[in-house]
Amino acid sequence: MCGIAGYIGPKKALPILFSGLKRLEYRGYDSYGFLVIKKDGLPFLHKKRGKISDDEKELLSLDIDGNIGIAHTRWGTTGEITPENAHPHFDCKKEIFIVHNGIIENYKELKQELKSEGHIFSSETDSEVLSHLIEKYLSEPSENGERATSLEDAVRKVLKQIQGTYGIAVVSTREPDKIVAARMSSPLVLGVGKDEFLLASDASAIVMRTRQIVNLDDGEIAVIKPDDFYILKEKKIETIDWDISDIQKSGFPHFMIKEINEEPDAVENAFLGRLIEEDGSVKLGGIDSVSEQISKTERIFLVGCGTAYYAALVGEYLIEEAAKIPAKAEVSSEFRYRNHVFNKNDAAIFISQSGETADTLGALREAKQRRILSIGITNVVGSTQSRETDAGIYSRSGPEIAVASTKAFVGQVTTLILLAVFLGRQRRMDLEQGKKIIKELKLIPDLIKEILSQQNQIKKIAEEYSHFDKFMFLGRKYNFPIALEGALKLREVSYLQSQGYAAGEMKHGSIALIDQSLPAIAICPKDSVYEKMISSIEEIRTRKGPIIALATKGDEKIKRLADKVIYLPKTIELLAPLLNVVPLHLFAYYMGVVKGYDVDKPRNLAKSVTVE
Repeated sequence: MCGIAGYIGPKKALPILFSGLKRLEYRGYDSYGFLVIKKDGLPFLHKKRGKISDDEKELLSLDIDGNIGIAHTRWGTTGEITPENAHPHFDCKKEIFIVHNGIIENYKELKQELKSEGHIFSSETDSEVLSHLIEKYLSEPSENGERATSLEDAVRKVLKQIQGTYGIAVVSTREPDKIVAARMSSPLVLGVGKDEFLLASDASAIVMRTRQIVNLDDGEIAVIKPDDFYILKEKKIETIDWDISDIQKSGFPHFMIKEINEEPDAVENAFLGRLIEEDGSVKLGGIDSVSEQISKTERIFLVGCGTAYYAALVGEYLIEEAAKIPAKAEVSSEFRYRNHVFNKNDAAIFISQSGETADTLGALREAKQRRILSIGITNVVGSTQSRETDAGIYSRSGPEIAVASTKAFVGQVTTLILLAVFLGRQRRMDLEQGKKIIKELKLIPDLIKEILSQQNQIKKIAEEYSHFDKFMFLGRKYNFPIALEGALKLREVSYLQSQGYAAGEMKHGSIALIDQSLPAIAICPKDSVYEKMISSIEEIRTRKGPIIALATKGDEKIKRLADKVIYLPKTIELLAPLLNVVPLHLFAYYMGVVKGYDVDKPRNLAKSVTVE
């Protein structure tokens, strides 16, 4: 799995495909490949392991005249990291070429059958069976008359045979005037340009050439020709609401630090135009159609993976406190496999930055099968999740390129705050409380900017503590999920062992780890559990553990207990996660940079996890 690019039009395909793959590098990859059908009908195939930039000068100096091609960045799931296992894959005669995201679950059986029929494989991947199956259906008629009439007909027949997930693009030297594309639980976007068409697994790969897109739905097959395209059912052309400047570094050394600095905008964009100050409420147009059902909801599940799951944990506290509705955060990959006892007035909120997370989509489909109300929170317009939920709210954080999610997290939390206020005002939250939350929320972007002004201090702390090989993060109530998020970010970009804990649980086992070699990062604002956090910090100090504290500006007591203090502006407890997470994102970023790692593309990670 990872990134797909395709092009057909009047221009030379190779430079456009190269540019598209460069835009998809943020998703992470270990190898890559290009296929262009030249004007003489012969294929140009180039596959390598490593980074695309290592090949840039050589590739772009080639005068490949073909106007149709496909390309791919691979993050290995089946087979070693080798040029042979990189995409595009091909058939026995090197006439049919495919790129594929996803997993073919029954590939072993299919591969064995194809081998018995004389097909010769050149890779270890599951994806290669697709090219050989297409070849089979385009070959001479079999006894039962299975021969396909065209490339798209062959693809249609193949997709009926396979089990699993896919986003594919197929070209053939036999029919060199078309790209055939299809998807099932793996995103594909068709870009409609001026006299040209582009294909990609992510809109960031095509936005530099067009902002007019068609999102393919599960089970659809698109046939793309130089002058037109065809999909099994008519599709609406949409407009991307961001442009190329949003996916450039804009002078920052990495996308991750750029996106951390965009966290004030992520919060503001999430609430802009949605606050009704005089009513102490919010307007969420995306859930208008189900507002009556929501008003009857008696229990809410919040479902997500990784960072989105930690946002769900914050949402659990928010909804229970603001709306007095029982709420439970669930890990997506476990949700669909538990034997939940659902009631008719239950609802589930599915949280995903991309809207394409395989585990979350699986959980969503389980909820829909069980007939409970499904609401989505996602950042990507037209994503699978946004189309399959009963209703949804866009977090509006803008494109996020770094693999480790930062601004998307604060966008998700802000959206959950808005939803909690909406639900609360439907029920027992009084006008003054609603107005107070809204008033304080409007201040948050400027308060985050105040924290960002301390970047140099946080960088110095990261440098000073860079010799430690493990960290503990502690928080209580709203800040327990933030401790988990801080630990995850540090693991992702610096590869250090780091764990987040509910501070009250530390003494039930984890305190055995405390000594001079284990720094604790304690989230300790002046809130309802401040004294409890102080007690935990004192226990660490007694055992000689180094302490970095996040504290409310003006707290002098904390100075006597912690080795380092990062002061944060004051806000109401319900909004504190939006402030407290920012220094943890910065700390993780600078720790990764100090250690010399590529913080935008951490090893073994992909931006959108489209396989279970």
